[in-house]
Amino acid sequence: MDLAEVEATARAAHAGQTDKAGRPYAEHLRAVADGVRLRGGDDEQIAAAWLHDAVEDDKLSHAWLEEAALTRRTKDIVLAVTKRPGEPPEDYAARVLATPGALLVKEADLAHNADPARLAVLDDATRTRLTAKYARMRALLGLDTGS
Repeated sequence: MDLAEVEATARAAHAGQTDKAGRPYAEHLRAVADGVRLRGGDDEQIAAAWLHDAVEDDKLSHAWLEEAALTRRTKDIVLAVTKRPGEPPEDYAARVLATPGALLVKEADLAHNADPARLAVLDDATRTRLTAKYARMRALLGLDTGS
């Protein structure tokens, strides 16, 4: 699959889905893919960015991913950033760090999720909870700059 096909597949898989702020979910996928591109990511990472939530959100199955005409690296990145039910954050972070190319995708995902403009439209409790969650994951991944 080329990037246009991956984007179309991801958009179709998430059609009708909205984020916590009620925005079309495809906006998040686009932002993560753009974030990967701006951070110097390659086409395999950009493809993984488009698909990064598809398996986790049950929009596409593990079987679909395994059969898809994607590189093994792209599939591995998608699987690395797919949270598993009941999985401790430390285990999740370790898998991301152990998978070549996955950290950049997760960094772009966290950057968009933690965007102050995006968080501003949420209620105080949700904003506080998510801000702490994203900060903890950044720390586990070694993305904190100390600022």
